[in-house]
Amino acid sequence: MTAERIVVVGAGVAGLRAAERLRELGFGGEVVMVNQERHRPYHRPALSKHLLTGELAPADLRLRSYLPLELSWRDAVSGIRLDTASHVLELRGSEYLRYDGLVIATGVQARRMPGVPAHNPRVHVLRTVDDAVALRRTLTADNGPVAVIGSGFTACEVAATARELGRDVTIVSRSTTLLGRAVGSAIGERVTRLHRENGVRLITGAEVLQWLSQPFGVTMLLSTGQPLTAGCVVVAIGGVPAVDWLRGSNLYLRDGVLCWPNCHVVGASDAVAAGDVAAWPNHRFDTQPRRVEHWLNAVEMGRAAAESLLAGPAQARRFEPVPRFWSEQFGVRIQAAGMPSLGQYTVTLQHEGTPSVTGYLSGHRLVGVLGWDNPAAMVNWTAELERHLSAEPPAHATTDPPPRDPTAALPRIPAPQGIRTDPPVKRTDTPRPAPQSTRVRSS
Repeated sequence: MTAERIVVVGAGVAGLRAAERLRELGFGGEVVMVNQERHRPYHRPALSKHLLTGELAPADLRLRSYLPLELSWRDAVSGIRLDTASHVLELRGSEYLRYDGLVIATGVQARRMPGVPAHNPRVHVLRTVDDAVALRRTLTADNGPVAVIGSGFTACEVAATARELGRDVTIVSRSTTLLGRAVGSAIGERVTRLHRENGVRLITGAEVLQWLSQPFGVTMLLSTGQPLTAGCVVVAIGGVPAVDWLRGSNLYLRDGVLCWPNCHVVGASDAVAAGDVAAWPNHRFDTQPRRVEHWLNAVEMGRAAAESLLAGPAQARRFEPVPRFWSEQFGVRIQAAGMPSLGQYTVTLQHEGTPSVTGYLSGHRLVGVLGWDNPAAMVNWTAELERHLSAEPPAHATTDPPPRDPTAALPRIPAPQGIRTDPPVKRTDTPRPAPQSTRVRSS
């Protein structure tokens, strides 16, 4: 494969690791990296922490490759149209790239709120290093209150960092608990208490109805009837897959790019997808295609997608990871493995005072574990979860009722401190409608 060209669209960690794996496996053709940003790949998790505090500068976040890649870069440019029949990618600026293989790794974009004042320098989102630099500039220039809209990981981490900087912080959330959608109500309530104990004001069950830009800040009228004024506002309500450039490409766009279990996209045999933009069925859990927006998954999926592209659809192996993610807030390290969001109820796997490990069960299967400031125990329980999930799951998500003894199906590790049953996982967020499959064909 010395005269061929592989184009990687998206220069985040998934795209970079895909390019590395292509070279590791001996691909000697041209690898073109299409990078929408002006910055080369960087460590995104640090944006809500070390970059905001000033501990690190943007240059410190640069990702390094451990082998020569010899890539052809297209920086500060994005794809605008993909012709899968002709194997041609059109870039903004009227450049056309013909490809023999394609890696789609464009990630997600910040979800926008209706009514947010356009071009107000006090209102921010946080997805890129430029977003983080702009947010830090506002935090440095204005010592007024900070408002964070949202209840997910980014919202919680930004709020914790702003408190570390000595700012008054208010979180406005439609949910009654923080992180409830991701980790369930029990841990969500624990995270909520952690923020309150560290001085974060929480306004839950509320939405922003109106925005008013003023010389001294931004005033928001909430659905609770109260006004909230802040010198800096961070809108952190999640992300949406960056797939606009794929409309009309004959690919299936279902909450991202729909893929087969081996990372090959549905609708094109010479294209794979990786990272936050890819929706695929992880057969360790079930056959439902899902996206996983976690850093380590992007790393692993980028490498797996490159392997699958070179192997071809018929020979490629299924990508079946046990996702892992972590967050640090107010000095507490929250680590998780598996798919806690699939859990119907929880059990305490290990309890030693404040540090603990929680298990998430779906039917009779352990599908996730979460450690509260207990890294040592999480090493063992993550390995145990991987063994537990090695068996083929049911073809469809289980509809069995919870067993009378939820601990009966649990694996054991040496010297646990006892397992107690927790109440069922409560989903406190307003449920969103299920995404509809959309197939967009070229006209």
